[in-house]
Amino acid sequence: MFRLIECKIGISCDTIDRMNKLPKIVIDTNVLVSALKSRRGWSFDVLERIGGGQFEHVVNVPLVMEYEDVLHREGMVPLASAAVDDVLDYLCASGLRQRVHFLWRPKLSDVRDDMVLEAAFNGQCDAIVTWNVRDFAAAAALNIEVLSPDLFVKRLKERKP
Repeated sequence: MFRLIECKIGISCDTIDRMNKLPKIVIDTNVLVSALKSRRGWSFDVLERIGGGQFEHVVNVPLVMEYEDVLHREGMVPLASAAVDDVLDYLCASGLRQRVHFLWRPKLSDVRDDMVLEAAFNGQCDAIVTWNVRDFAAAAALNIEVLSPDLFVKRLKERKP
């Protein structure tokens, strides 16, 4: 039945599924740092939308360890350690937990960026949300879009509910 529909309208079921699903992303650490430094801005807007049914975000052990390492550095964000832990707990609870199946480092110039790219690839993500868009040029070869937080939020606002 579905094959008949695919032939008649020329759209595969996979294409229809992709049109209806929530965007799946990986959030780069720099977005979290920016969001926790200021409640004004695109990064905080992304953080505030987590768990709101507009997108899904992927986490894995190396990525969460990176988040934890950076966010707990002295002076990195103006929050108490317990508050940072609360944010990390929420990211873990709300995120899609992904095991790492493929490693191919180094692909990018920064090993920590490779870890973000691997999380996105292994999680079959649509995009990486980062302020360092140029650093992820290799993501295009893996069909992973790289978006700044402002562009990502603008796209979310354009989506039909």
